[in-house]
Amino acid sequence: MAKPSEELIDLARATVAAEAEATSTPYTKESWAPWIAAAETFQAAVTAEAEATEQDRIKLEMAAKAAVLHPEPEGD
Repeated sequence: MAKPSEELIDLARATVAAEAEATSTPYTKESWAPWIAAAETFQAAVTAEAEATEQDRIKLEMAAKAAVLHPEPEGD
């Protein structure tokens, strides 16, 4: 299984937050710009990290998104 860095997980978290903000109001190009920028930054970081760590790019992206969207419960 791919192991994303904390930085990559933070970028995925920022993208999800920007998406929530953008989709909470009616569409305008300006209101969606932060989401698009965050997504572009995240995608570039996934590619760079996959190349640097020799991990499968798709698996790395999926692992980062899963860490944000479906976090594992904290241990006792």
